[in-house]
Amino acid sequence: AGCISPDPAFSAMFTTFALSNIIGVQVVLGVSHALHSPLMAVTNAISGTTALGGMHLLAHSNSASATTLGALATTLSTVNIVGGFIVTKKMLDMFKRPTDPPEYYHLYGIPAAGSMAFYTAGSMSGHVPEIDSAAATLAGLLCIGGIGGLSSQSTARLGAASGQAGVALGVASTLGHLHPDAATTAKIAGLMAIGGAAGKYIGDRVEPTSLPQTVAAFHSLVGVAASAAAVGDFINAPVVSELDKVHLASIYLATVIGSVTCTGSLVAFGKLDGRMGSAPMSHPARDQINLGLGAATLGAGAIVMGGPEFGTGIAALGGALATSGALGWHMTASIGGADMPVVITVLNSYSGWALCAEGFMLDMPIMTTVGALIGCSGAALTKIMCDAMNRDILSVILGGYGTKSSGKGEAMKFEGEVTQTNVDEVCNLLMESQSVIIVPGYGLAVAKGQYPLKDMVDHLQNAGKKVRFGIHPVAGRMPGQLNVLLAEAGVPYDIVEELEEINDDFGETDVCLVIGANDTVNSAAEDDPNSEIAGMPVMRVWNSKQVIVMKRSLAAGYAGVDNPVFLKDNTDMLLGDAKDTCEKLAAGVKALSGK
Repeated sequence: AGCISPDPAFSAMFTTFALSNIIGVQVVLGVSHALHSPLMAVTNAISGTTALGGMHLLAHSNSASATTLGALATTLSTVNIVGGFIVTKKMLDMFKRPTDPPEYYHLYGIPAAGSMAFYTAGSMSGHVPEIDSAAATLAGLLCIGGIGGLSSQSTARLGAASGQAGVALGVASTLGHLHPDAATTAKIAGLMAIGGAAGKYIGDRVEPTSLPQTVAAFHSLVGVAASAAAVGDFINAPVVSELDKVHLASIYLATVIGSVTCTGSLVAFGKLDGRMGSAPMSHPARDQINLGLGAATLGAGAIVMGGPEFGTGIAALGGALATSGALGWHMTASIGGADMPVVITVLNSYSGWALCAEGFMLDMPIMTTVGALIGCSGAALTKIMCDAMNRDILSVILGGYGTKSSGKGEAMKFEGEVTQTNVDEVCNLLMESQSVIIVPGYGLAVAKGQYPLKDMVDHLQNAGKKVRFGIHPVAGRMPGQLNVLLAEAGVPYDIVEELEEINDDFGETDVCLVIGANDTVNSAAEDDPNSEIAGMPVMRVWNSKQVIVMKRSLAAGYAGVDNPVFLKDNTDMLLGDAKDTCEKLAAGVKALSGK
């Protein structure tokens, strides 16, 4: 970068950016699959460091509009910080087992408070000129530790404490660097108090079944904050035509990425919360609309990069904000509900890159470090999700169907009759078995059947049966959602296994109970090269001696592909609401076990 760098500051920032990407990838890939939902919540909270951009704007504002945008960015970002960490703690607490030793992670608040006190004293003394940079570096390292701690259940809550300390120190070091007057400091404190109260209100009311839409909603706040801070920075420049190209590019990228993140997240929220239909919007000119909006956004960017006068520049920036927002809305609306796990991880990544752009814009390494960490986190999770579906990321984002292995021919037609069973027969079957694997899907989350399912598992285990759960990476509407759902009901995480860990064990299993899953247990992925889901890694439930599939109806899954597993001789269908059926199974197993 030194050969083409416009100045030493850019070289230093680019080095920080590059190293943060390398560290981010390594840290995120080490996160346990079962903790992917807490990972999303932690990165959501940390992405609230967009508040630093709002604080920067408030401290240097020279107009009412810049002050308003700075206040908006600061408040919304704090909603994210507080709400995100509360949701993270709630999720991690669900994974606690009664046999776990007592934890004293709150005591880490002592060294955190000590560091804050040491920084405050050093900053106020005026004798340690580089203490702001040192504190910001420590804050970045603590945020990295916040994600690194999620590599295992034993260190996950320590990671959450590290992330909280990192964000707090980041806010403090920014205040120390800015040295705002008393009125501005009071204003920032008041805005963050309002945002914090709103974040606590939201976080306290989030249930595991509503985690995906909550994460999407939080992403939208980061998008608004990033765009607001960027536009405000442009408005606040004394002479916009004299801004260097790096600064202009950073303003443009933060504005555009923030806008795409906001509108895309709002559509994702609507689909996941049932306020919009989950089916993809199939406009005949979909691709042309995307190209047109993309071209308009790039064209506006070219005008901004030309260093125009204020009027032309703000009009171009506003145009880019509008067209990129429309693009984010249209592209997300064109994606089906079952691809939302990928959409959420992509939006998570976008929020990180918007934060990076802000870091370059304000020359704040902590924002670049944290942004790269979040961007890499979202990108890594996106790759994991796409690999789990054997999908290409472009086909998902552009609203396509089919996998990378799908052939061009006609899909196979499967013939046969479905065999239905009843609760009594399934209870007898379970009590006669020695080993049971339960494969839950999104249907369990929708029905909220995790608690009666846990009761049934307890009765089976008390009767001496070996019971385990198998979780597909894209089960649910968010990475790791089913893990959190089971943890909420008290299912020990050591009997919950991933696809790679359990897939070879189905052949030695007496009964496999599939609850609300379809495409993730579809044998057509392996047997039919022309299937829409060809090559997708699936749970080989059909290798079990007996398969019981619990579904509301015999309808196909999201991909619209018939499931030949339903027609196999060793498969029986148990139709009905998952929660109601699990309650009946739990009662039946309890009666048969006599306990």
